[in-house]
Amino acid sequence: MADLSKLEEIVTALRGEHGCPWDKKQTPQTLKNYLLEEVYELVEAIEEDNPEAVKEELGDVLFILVFLAHIYKERKQFELKHAIAHGAAKMIRRHPHVFGDMHPDSIEEIHAKWQEIKSQEKPCRKSLLDGIPKNLPALMLAYKIGKKAAKVGFDWERVDDVLEKVAEETEEFKSSLKTGETEKIKEELGDILFSWVNVARLLKIQPEDALRQTIQKFKRRFQFIEAELKKQKKSLETASLKDMDALWEKAKEKRQ
Repeated sequence: MADLSKLEEIVTALRGEHGCPWDKKQTPQTLKNYLLEEVYELVEAIEEDNPEAVKEELGDVLFILVFLAHIYKERKQFELKHAIAHGAAKMIRRHPHVFGDMHPDSIEEIHAKWQEIKSQEKPCRKSLLDGIPKNLPALMLAYKIGKKAAKVGFDWERVDDVLEKVAEETEEFKSSLKTGETEKIKEELGDILFSWVNVARLLKIQPEDALRQTIQKFKRRFQFIEAELKKQKKSLETASLKDMDALWEKAKEKRQ
């Protein structure tokens, strides 16, 4: 706790009488946006497998968390030590196979026990789908909802079955395009995306990760086009689509 205590001292000084005007103005509502930004920067560092960057971004995330806890302490609602104690107790309670006398035969049994304990902790939830954060990125949210429904058997048995659903939704999307109705088109496009998320789930692939990977690949290839055009004394504005397509194919050949 020594290092966290140091962060607490810094936040106390920043929020104190002679502290920083900007830090004094912060609230949980303003800090939540910075927390999201820092978490995404941490995720990027992890994806790039850059330990130094992970260390830096993890420190930034920890600072925001300590900052948040300090504001609630100022309001006399709870302290950081209470959040830590709560989290520790929850993890011990949810791992009876490590801290208790449970002797599971499989990972599935561990997962089932985890869900059972979780349900006991949240008896007020009326739906199986309650408890999934609504502000998750849409792909991740769709994945978690599909996974929850699958736990009670509401699922496809084979990937091919979901691919048939994708084909069906694609035809409905094509029909909606003919209507020109934006809301209908948006609805049908959403249905296609949700179906593809279920394909990913059955394949045990996180769609968020798959899409991020493709985005990074697109960025590398597009930046290759920019660099090659610069060598040719051209720019994106002056190059033709044919020029850019040719360089895109070149980037693919180089496995950019």
